[in-house]
Amino acid sequence: MVQYYLVLAPTLLVAAFFFIFTLNWPRNKTWTRAVTCTFVLAIAVRYLWWRFTATVLPHPLDYSFSFFWTWFVFCVELGAFADILIFLVTMGRYVDRSTEADRMERDYFAQDPASLPTVDVFIPTYNEPLDVLERTIIGALALDYPKDKLTIYVLDDKRRGWLREYCQEKGVIHVTRPDNSHAKAGNMNNGLKVSRGDYIAIFDADFVPYRNFLRRTVPFFQDPTIGIVQTPQHFFNKDPVQSNLSLEKVWPDEQRLFFDEMAASRDAWDVSFCCGSCSIARRAAVEVIGGFPHDSITEDLLTTLSMLNKGYKTRYLNERLSMGLAAENLKGYFVQRGRWCRGGIQTIYLHNGPLRGPGLNLFQRIMFIPLSWLVQYTVRLVILLVPAVYLWTGTAPLFFTGTEDIIYYQVPVLAAYFLLMGWLTPTRYLPLVSSAVGAFATFRMLPVVISSLVKPFGVPFKVTPKGSGNEDSEFDAYTFFSIAILIAVTALGLIVNIVPEWSRIGEGEFSVVSAYWAVINIVVLMVAALICFEKPRPLSESFATDEAAHIVGPGARYHAARIVSLSLESGIAEFEFDPKFSLGQTITVKTEGFPLLHCTIEKVSEILANRPYTVKFIFKVSGRDRDRMIVELYTGRYSQDIHDLDKSAIVGGVWSRMFGKSAQTA
Repeated sequence: MVQYYLVLAPTLLVAAFFFIFTLNWPRNKTWTRAVTCTFVLAIAVRYLWWRFTATVLPHPLDYSFSFFWTWFVFCVELGAFADILIFLVTMGRYVDRSTEADRMERDYFAQDPASLPTVDVFIPTYNEPLDVLERTIIGALALDYPKDKLTIYVLDDKRRGWLREYCQEKGVIHVTRPDNSHAKAGNMNNGLKVSRGDYIAIFDADFVPYRNFLRRTVPFFQDPTIGIVQTPQHFFNKDPVQSNLSLEKVWPDEQRLFFDEMAASRDAWDVSFCCGSCSIARRAAVEVIGGFPHDSITEDLLTTLSMLNKGYKTRYLNERLSMGLAAENLKGYFVQRGRWCRGGIQTIYLHNGPLRGPGLNLFQRIMFIPLSWLVQYTVRLVILLVPAVYLWTGTAPLFFTGTEDIIYYQVPVLAAYFLLMGWLTPTRYLPLVSSAVGAFATFRMLPVVISSLVKPFGVPFKVTPKGSGNEDSEFDAYTFFSIAILIAVTALGLIVNIVPEWSRIGEGEFSVVSAYWAVINIVVLMVAALICFEKPRPLSESFATDEAAHIVGPGARYHAARIVSLSLESGIAEFEFDPKFSLGQTITVKTEGFPLLHCTIEKVSEILANRPYTVKFIFKVSGRDRDRMIVELYTGRYSQDIHDLDKSAIVGGVWSRMFGKSAQTA
């Protein structure tokens, strides 16, 4: 019994540290993060030293498959350790610029408006439809900034006549060029030629700025070393991972970990970087680097690196100051991630990248190496392959020393990592779902990593398809069958080794470890497989509103209600009493801040005990009324953020998808 507790002692120490200290500390203080990340790093170094000296070096130098497999897996672990080391260093600091922004906004805009700098808003566009572009253009027109200091440019790389007419109607400048050379970077460089503003705010065609965007960001440029101010990207629709797992209302979008947590920590180290949309740049700094660089298909990251070479920093303000469209389907999801991955890897080959760029110190070079892109998918694939390889060949990934050693050295690392992530990102991380999303992406992203290393250039810039929606179900056959094959190989390996006559691994202690590992992998892969099946999603997303309303029904009867959901085409009203509406009836909806809506009843809820009466209505608005709706819905009043993880609802959503029940209801 004493020996049993000694084996568990390191894991118990990790648990005690977190439950006694860390979980009771404020997580957004640099000292608490530094202490906790240092503790986790010590646990990881302890494991890695044991791994190398006890399970790798003792392996006989016999050049067998076992020898090469052991060293290969260890080298992959070294890559993972390097990635985690950079993550721990990054997350060891934290800064919140909101208080600073409050003070600067108050002082900066107290001056005479005539002395404020001029700002150009760039909206680069290629093939987005009007229903996407109109939100961004109307949102830009609604920015809270002196109109004589603000100019909006729609940079149209498709040269569309209807868009030119729309821009003329709205009073914004439509800009085209004779060709599409250098893709988005070339488009914005063409915009530089026709504009003169002191600062350049950039919004992709599908991102709508909040009205206070400029008031919160422009004052940061009082520091002459600031070249760019970046803000987080939030979304008003659900990405395909959320939707396909039926977790739309309980699981945040995939990018929240970076934008809500990691980007702020990078800013504390002065190694934040531009993410393109939702940013604002100093024109003088852009001109110093010769315009927006086009050597990489991720011109935003390269802009930051080029500015760092010249002494300009990128500042990060972690406030929701815009909303946009997340990738609407799996095709768009992989086009976007593939471009980010290839663009990041391209920078290591460039003269102004992290390895060769002049003016960067060693720390900056390390922090901008795209290590996560380089190693994460290889690590995930090896994790999935190790038990299968063992079950079919009997080859373990290490020179095995005993189950007690794995519990003594490896389990504490896993416990420390999971507890750290749960503390740092309480509403952004759940091991099963996070692992499944990573496994799902691996089968398409790992080929992109390999091809980018072998041939980094020559692949054209691909625009993420937006405005396409996903009204019909689609199916990612390639990823699904890749996952299905791995599940089958792993499961068959388990079955084969249950039968003594068929067993290929004997009764060694690692057999037990591999069996547990295999079962976990199968569960993770089954959840990942669910993401391959696209769920139908509406083209228009609704916002949760909770607004008081007066509704006039047939016979001019007034009804008090609350509008609990609203989009540009439809809404849902709740009543305390049955309004006795029927399908197809016409009603008028009056809500403060919104235009008067003339609507048609589309759906009436069933009468249920202890539930409000709900009515869904549809309408059409155009002209100024539609513009007013866009401003009210998209420029700061509402959001789709998920603030807390409901773990039981997450399990229920995945379970319902896995076993064919209807998707999670509102």
